[in-house]
Amino acid sequence: MHSSQFLEALRNEVATFNPVVSTQTGDWVVKGFIDVARNIYTISADTKVISKLLEILLFPRLAQFAEQNQLKMFLSEQQNFYPDISFVDVDGNRFALDLKSTYRIDNNRVNGMTLGSFTGYFRERHSTKNVTFPYGSYSGHFVLGIIYSKADTSIDERRTYNLVDLERIISVIRDFQFFVHEKYKIASDRPGSGNTKNIGSVTEISRLLSGTGPFASLGEDVFDDYWMFYLTKDMARAAELVRPPYTDLRSYLRYKGLPYEH
Repeated sequence: MHSSQFLEALRNEVATFNPVVSTQTGDWVVKGFIDVARNIYTISADTKVISKLLEILLFPRLAQFAEQNQLKMFLSEQQNFYPDISFVDVDGNRFALDLKSTYRIDNNRVNGMTLGSFTGYFRERHSTKNVTFPYGSYSGHFVLGIIYSKADTSIDERRTYNLVDLERIISVIRDFQFFVHEKYKIASDRPGSGNTKNIGSVTEISRLLSGTGPFASLGEDVFDDYWMFYLTKDMARAAELVRPPYTDLRSYLRYKGLPYEH
C-alpha cells in the first residue's frame, strides 16, 4: 500500500467519526465517569483527560479500519512513545499515526498541538528508543486531528449525578471537526508550547483543515531538514554557538540561500 492510498482510506474512515464522539446536537457523548454504585462524576475540561478519552472512543474504529484494510495495528507501548498507532500492511510498509486534539480559541484559531519531538528518534532515525519502530522505517507520518469547542457553561466538579440525571449533565466539549494530513503539512516553524522540544502545529483552523502549513508547499524533505537541525537557544549554547543559525522559516531559507515566498 502506498502512503497516498493509506491516507485516502483513512480519510474515508475518519469521515464517519462524528457520530462516534458526538450526539445529533453536537455534544460530546461522554458525560462523566461512573462507579459501581452508579454515581456519575463530571469530567473537567482538562485537555489531557479529554485527549485520552477521545483516543479510547476512536481506537475500536481504528482497529476496524485496520482489519478492513488488511493492516496490523500496533499501539504505543508507553505514553511518551511515538507514534500513538503504527499500521503495517501485508508488504511490511509502515504508517505512523498520531491522534491530536485541540480546542477553538475563536472561530478562526485553535490553541495548537504538538507534533512530536524534533530531537531523539526524529534525528536518530534508526533509533528504537521511545518509538514503536525506527522513525526512518515509516513510509508516512500522519496526524488525525480533532478540533472541538469547550462548553460555554462552567462545570461543577464537586457534584455527582446518577443515571436518571444523564440527559441533564452538560458535556464539557462539543462541535467536533476531524482531519487527517501528513504531519509536515500542518507543522509550524516554531516549537510547541512549554519547554519540551516538540514541533508545533499551525493554529489557524483553515490551515489545519486544508493542510496548508508553511512546509506544505516546500515538501517533507525541507520540513525534515529544518527540524533535524533546529536549535533552541539552550541547544545553541551547549554547542558553543553564539546563537541558533535560524529561528524561523524565513531565516532558515536565508541561511540555506533559498528564496522566501511565504
